[in-house]
Amino acid sequence: MTIPHPLRVAALVFAATGFYTYVGQMVPQKEVLPPTETVIRADLTTDEMVKIGQEIMNGKGLCFTCHTLGKTEGPFRFPDLSGVDARAKMRKPGYSDVDYFAETIYEPSAFIVPGFNPGMPVINKPPIGLTDQEILCVIAYLQTLGGTPTVTLQTSTKYYTPPGAPAAPGAPGAAPAPAAASTQPAVPGAPLPPAPPRGSPPPPAPTKGTR
Repeated sequence: MTIPHPLRVAALVFAATGFYTYVGQMVPQKEVLPPTETVIRADLTTDEMVKIGQEIMNGKGLCFTCHTLGKTEGPFRFPDLSGVDARAKMRKPGYSDVDYFAETIYEPSAFIVPGFNPGMPVINKPPIGLTDQEILCVIAYLQTLGGTPTVTLQTSTKYYTPPGAPAAPGAPGAAPAPAAASTQPAVPGAPLPPAPPRGSPPPPAPTKGTR
């Protein structure tokens, strides 16, 4: 007896569908839920910020999707974070660890670690969208990886100034650095006045004339 060709095709499709359905049911299923919002209290201590920062990096921040912690052999997509605080203090001249961490989060393309390619997203914007307070908690946790956390919720960076806190150098609204005293003559081409000899008394103050 010859089975019609359309029936053979239908039987093959049915068998393949049934097989892959069975295999799919054998694979463990993991429910993926949207990240829960982190409540940042105004009175958090630095130690509490560290715990929250670690939770954010493991969850909402998606940091360990690309970074590793304690991996000794490559390949690495992004730098491993073991001991990162010690390296952060030496990455850029004039930068503290807090300055460097803030820049890598708010402006990740500003400095690329040698040997790696750019690609880290700006995580204070969608789709990740960490708040400024959450970022301070992440920095507090990063400081524990090779250092001692010093960040508080009143720590200012050039990207964020908490309410009531002084602005960090370089931040919008920060007080400008005092200008250096000019050594140029008041009139172009005029010689500079001679410096008084060392140990001489100061010149007398000018007096106002009377009418």
